[in-house]
Amino acid sequence: MASLLDNITRPFAAILQLSVLLGVTCVLLKVLQFYWERKKLIKALEAFPGPPKHWLYGHNHLLKSENFLHQVVSWGEEYPYAFPRWFGPILPSIIIHHPEYAKTILGRADPKASAVYKLLVPWIGKGLLILEGRKWFQHRKMLTPAFHYDVLKSYVTLMSDSVKVMLDKWDKKITERRSVELFQDVSLMTLDSIMKCAFNPGRVSLCPRPPYSNSHYYIRAVFDLSYLLSDRIRNFPFKIVFYDFTHNGRTFQDACKLAHTHTDQVIKERKMLLSNEKELEKIQKKKQLDFLDILLCSKVSV
Repeated sequence: MASLLDNITRPFAAILQLSVLLGVTCVLLKVLQFYWERKKLIKALEAFPGPPKHWLYGHNHLLKSENFLHQVVSWGEEYPYAFPRWFGPILPSIIIHHPEYAKTILGRADPKASAVYKLLVPWIGKGLLILEGRKWFQHRKMLTPAFHYDVLKSYVTLMSDSVKVMLDKWDKKITERRSVELFQDVSLMTLDSIMKCAFNPGRVSLCPRPPYSNSHYYIRAVFDLSYLLSDRIRNFPFKIVFYDFTHNGRTFQDACKLAHTHTDQVIKERKMLLSNEKELEKIQKKKQLDFLDILLCSKVSV
């Protein structure tokens, strides 16, 4: 009986040993790959001295949300022209802060940093910002009429109205004789200007009418998405593998749903209006189309 059991278990033991050996081999190969990749990157960045980095965290542990800008500016003063910023053991970037360096980089047509840009896809989709090559050219050609000088000129009044509301707000705050946080007010003004220019304030606006309030769920969703994306990129890549299962990941998904629900409703209503032939003809005869009208009419005519 013992001999029979021994004959049965022996093949399984051999398979287990082989599996362990293969697993250890794979781990060692990955470690070697990691080592050579890191060594190659460090050599490539030798010309750009930078702040000391942790072998695993890079510079992530040194850059917190409350001191991020101050720390980066401090490094810029210490390391002129450009310096490396490591997001982890094998993911560096170069922070350029000299105009001549920036001019050289911006004048090139290198591929976009897909690792970062793909984080935006759940929010804004695969549009002009994300696309490259032929598809990018097609989308850019479709949008060209929206950036005509006469079209942009008509937006000045709309932007001016949004700025005036913001300045009136500040006039009231000044009387309180205390410091004023500008970031949120400027963000609200910018968002309202974009929405009014894109969707026409006479028809629909994604922002509440003045006075502004950050309690409007679309504005809250945009703020949440902006903060979460900034935090995710700042701590990249350690929050990427299981990000959707974290608290921030779930909050990001919920904010995306809110933003998409509202914009989808706006587009749906506008499409229904354009489905009326008389309304479509009236809109197409206008000298200046709204941004959304240009997109929808271009899609109809393609």
